[in-house]
Amino acid sequence: MKRILSLVLACAMVLGIAAVAHAEDITLRMAVGYNNANTGLTFSPDIAGEGITLGDGNTYHTGDLKPTWVEMEKILSEITGKNIIIDGSMYQGNGDSKEFDYWKEQLDKVDMVLSTSALANAYGETGSLVNLADYADKIPNVIAYLDANPIVRLSITANTDTGAFYFAPYFDGVNDIEKMPLMRVDYLQKLLDGEGAFTADACKDTAAPVYQPYMPTSGKIEIETPTADGSATQILTKDYDAYGNIVAKMNEAGAMNGVDAVNMFREYIDKTYGGYYGTTRSNLFCGFDACWDADEMVALLRCVVANPQSLNGTDTIQGLFSREENSMARRPDIYRLGGLLFGVRGYESRQDYLYFGTDGTLHDARQSADAYAAAARMHDMALEGLISSAYMAREEVSSTKNYLPEDLGFMSYDYNQTQTVLNTSLQEGEKYTCIMVPVARWYDGTSEDGVYMRFTESWRSVKPGNTWAISKAGVESNPGALDALLALIDYTYSEKGQILMSYGPDAFIKTKDDGSYETFIFNGKEMPVIADKTFSDLYELAKGNYTNFARRYLGSTLSFIKSQAFEYQCTHEVGKEGAAKLSAAIGLGTIKHPELAVTENPWYTSVPTTLPHYTTETAGLNELSDLLSKFSSDYNLFDEIVVNGIPDGMTAEEQAAMAESTWYGFDYTELKNDAWTRLAAYYETVK
Repeated sequence: MKRILSLVLACAMVLGIAAVAHAEDITLRMAVGYNNANTGLTFSPDIAGEGITLGDGNTYHTGDLKPTWVEMEKILSEITGKNIIIDGSMYQGNGDSKEFDYWKEQLDKVDMVLSTSALANAYGETGSLVNLADYADKIPNVIAYLDANPIVRLSITANTDTGAFYFAPYFDGVNDIEKMPLMRVDYLQKLLDGEGAFTADACKDTAAPVYQPYMPTSGKIEIETPTADGSATQILTKDYDAYGNIVAKMNEAGAMNGVDAVNMFREYIDKTYGGYYGTTRSNLFCGFDACWDADEMVALLRCVVANPQSLNGTDTIQGLFSREENSMARRPDIYRLGGLLFGVRGYESRQDYLYFGTDGTLHDARQSADAYAAAARMHDMALEGLISSAYMAREEVSSTKNYLPEDLGFMSYDYNQTQTVLNTSLQEGEKYTCIMVPVARWYDGTSEDGVYMRFTESWRSVKPGNTWAISKAGVESNPGALDALLALIDYTYSEKGQILMSYGPDAFIKTKDDGSYETFIFNGKEMPVIADKTFSDLYELAKGNYTNFARRYLGSTLSFIKSQAFEYQCTHEVGKEGAAKLSAAIGLGTIKHPELAVTENPWYTSVPTTLPHYTTETAGLNELSDLLSKFSSDYNLFDEIVVNGIPDGMTAEEQAAMAESTWYGFDYTELKNDAWTRLAAYYETVK
């Protein structure tokens, strides 16, 4: 794209922005992007091709700035009174740590660099990166946001003596649920709903039972849940004296005919809930008033895998599956679901496997017997064939893209928007959507015996990566760059800036005749509606995947604050249907979650994504090779336990003890708690 000053001024006049005669050019050397060459500030050959025309009417070519950054050039030029030129060619197309590693010895050649939060803190403390706290007066929007969200402020604090921070936090959505259970609801309804007994022309037998009951086998427990229309709360009773625990009953019967298993489960639902769900028993899982738990899920999976002929007309169907079953980026979602099912903290922590106990100190799931026991329970499910065969074999034979259109998979744990868009490949009447979070026993300190409730640790907060930091050597050699970059960071935290970083420029947003945005209510706030052309391009260019479209074509959602309002609009109608139920439950307080604040009950405090470690502490953490190697990006012991069980015949307690002592987990938590103690003391001085 040509950057001729007269054209910039002309565009400014057309947009109704007062033109400024810029005295000088300032080029910002930006070594930033998301994680590959297609998600930088400029168009890659793979995306631009021979030229691509987008919803703003402009045609873009390889090397051109993406629309968001063309707009940012104009905005920064107006703010600074200079002619700001953004050079996105410095980005090498790497992920955060690798990109920073490329530049760390030549930071004088770039002005802004991609990093992880940990690397930014470490190199910031050496004087290599600009301390944003020194320029608080120039980033008022950022400071206001940090003041309103204490855990965010604590997550980016690198030094508790000085209050230094070296990057503006990145949010891929904030203060909202992240991952959730997803299910083929049409299969669920076919099995559980209707008058009379379930019948089928053909079925299989359930496997010999291995999994044992998690929920009570007798007595009653009361669960607070939304009403059937999601407008209020009510108390539903699980009466185990009326029928018994469904897993215990099935286990007593042993391997059984799949049709008999379904009818046993139907009878259990009718009696345990006193007929509450009527003939729409599927609402136990997918209604506003859903009240399901781990044992009920296992019973359902047994019914599913034993009735493939009735569900998909074949001889096999996979129960639980992960998106990419040979990828360690996705496989952990299986054991993470186990944490949700069995009341285990730390599986979905914002930092490593850490969580706050009721004592206010940090605990590590890798040293928790409950965490190993939960993974072992998932292994028991696997032994019954309830987890996909490809997952167990770690084979790259299928993904959700194949499981769903080919009717081969039933349930997963993943992101709602990116996965329910696959409903476009399903037939009429088929539904794959998110369902309610399960009931489990959580030990939040309010009762010695724990509390049966819904809780999710999958709660959006500061991301530990994709942070953008200002190179001190770079801006020292590039007069005017520092002020421009501070203005850039601050603008992204303004109301308009958050929209730009989420939606792209106004040309991609639907407007009224007077030029104002068309809006809708999202999480209680008016947010813009995307333009029709944006919506159609989303599906044509990115198959409905919002984040891919935004990053590859618009240049938005690369860092800073990403609003979920755009993504929500791109969610398939079936996905919206499920999300509305979760949203209602969260709003009514029947789904609890960590808070981005220092809470009165520390168990509910979200763990900061980064802690301010001394150099010696960081060195000490890096030396814990046994602990790190057992839970790395290449190998994860929890995943291994799901597949093969706890190794060497150990108990969960013995495995946890090994992590604590033999693998020096105690040293790990001690170092983490030392840093947290300093951070908490710092918070008391600034809150």
